[in-house]
Amino acid sequence: MVRRCEGARVRKAVCLGAFLLVATVSGQQPAADLILSNGKVITVDERFTIAQAVAIRGDRIVAVGSNQDIGRLAGAATRRIDLRGRAVTPGIIDNHMHLLRYGTTWQYEVRWDGVGTRKDALEKLRAKAQATRPGEWIYTLGGWAMEQFADDAKPFTKQELDRVVPDHPVLLQASYYEAYLNSRGLQAVGMPDHPTGRIPEDAFRALVAKLPTAEGAALGASTRGMIQDVNRSGVTTFGSAGCEADVLPVYQKWAAAGQLNVRVFCITGQGAGNPQQVERALPLIGQMKLFQGNDFINHVTYGESVYGPLHDPMFIPSSNPTPEQLAQWKRLATEIAKARLPLHVHANLTNTIDAFLDQIEQVHKEYPITNLRWVFAHANQLNASHLERMKRLGMYAAVHPWAVINGGINQRIFGDAALDMAPLATIQNSGIVWGFGSDGSRANQILPFQTLGWAVTGRMVGGAKVLRQTISREDALIAHTRRNAFLVFQENNLGSIQAGKFADLIVLDRDYLTVPADQIKDIKPVMTMVGGRVVYDGETAPSTR
Repeated sequence: MVRRCEGARVRKAVCLGAFLLVATVSGQQPAADLILSNGKVITVDERFTIAQAVAIRGDRIVAVGSNQDIGRLAGAATRRIDLRGRAVTPGIIDNHMHLLRYGTTWQYEVRWDGVGTRKDALEKLRAKAQATRPGEWIYTLGGWAMEQFADDAKPFTKQELDRVVPDHPVLLQASYYEAYLNSRGLQAVGMPDHPTGRIPEDAFRALVAKLPTAEGAALGASTRGMIQDVNRSGVTTFGSAGCEADVLPVYQKWAAAGQLNVRVFCITGQGAGNPQQVERALPLIGQMKLFQGNDFINHVTYGESVYGPLHDPMFIPSSNPTPEQLAQWKRLATEIAKARLPLHVHANLTNTIDAFLDQIEQVHKEYPITNLRWVFAHANQLNASHLERMKRLGMYAAVHPWAVINGGINQRIFGDAALDMAPLATIQNSGIVWGFGSDGSRANQILPFQTLGWAVTGRMVGGAKVLRQTISREDALIAHTRRNAFLVFQENNLGSIQAGKFADLIVLDRDYLTVPADQIKDIKPVMTMVGGRVVYDGETAPSTR
């Protein structure tokens, strides 16, 4: 039996004898295919149990407990992994990402997720240039902001980028805020006389549309590289806001062949942006079929947008939904409720959230939504009143902490209120079910331990304090694993290390529960497993970014 919990600061942790967790495994059952032992297994089950070992058969966990009891499940052919005291957690689930489209650009991008200094960012840019043929594009489409560079957060200049990358066109998109180009980049997009290379948000989207993307065979290679990065970060499952038709078949082909190394649960809708499109969308909603896929790729909810004009941009100080817009939104929401569909909707600013709740409360009277798992996504300006109304309706929250990279921008736009975006303590204390997503790879960085570090310390990439409503590291991890399993309709399969669930887990280079809080952001998986398969081995896999 496991007789003690490691780490005195582990709140809520429970040491549970292996016999309680192995009770469902009879002696007549086949031996385990794989046993991981001598670790600190942070199960994130309902009791936050700490164990030593895990037994896996096929793609599922068959037992969790002590080294001694799990060892009895070994057979002559059982493989063993000695964890050497390392911490193990469930695979991280991100409830909302835009990663299918990231696969089309990955091969061209230099990513600055989690890079805390300008010096290191420019070194990565220089290294990418050295590995790229002269004349080819190098770009990064979001996932960073200038304020994350603790050594120098001044805007890039055209001259600076020319010095670092003289032989390639370069475009560096900072979140959804602005972009920076060098001279070759400006020439390539038809702006050779631009004096600074600094382009605001309302102009850079047209430039991004001119950038090359991977197609054909290159799309497969680019997407595989992206998935390897995702596995390296510890993410094993994500909700995909949009499953683009040109990329989705690649994932479906790999899933059918047993070669997809991440689970993808699609959030898709009808994309209505004006009243005419609403008319066309209404009859199609009832025809939508969800849950027709498999354990690796499936469509699970309607979203991310319901009505385009009410899709809050990131960096506006407030919203003002009009009665005409809300009438169209309600028509669509009514049809979604009538069709008994789940909903995962972009709702970020206070006025928008209030207005949506007004409409939902009216819809609910005719078509109750209590058991449909309707979710507000992003939700950076949720307040106690919103949360109480949501609880009465049986709603949930998918919190996407843009402040992890955008904290400085937020403070310029929202002032002191930015320190409560998102109000994690208020959300946690409300009792509502909620989980973390990144909204990456453009609006935010995609490294989950950066998000977890921000939630516990309140500090964005680079170290600036941008959040005052922090939460415990246990609650943060629950939000990025077990709670998210519920939000992607996989609570019986994912989110905790328990018998009967898929063997999706990560082995960490340090103990999440006891490492100093300011080091949580630096935690790195040394192994990632999806369905009992090792999809990332940090001991052997070279870094590609």
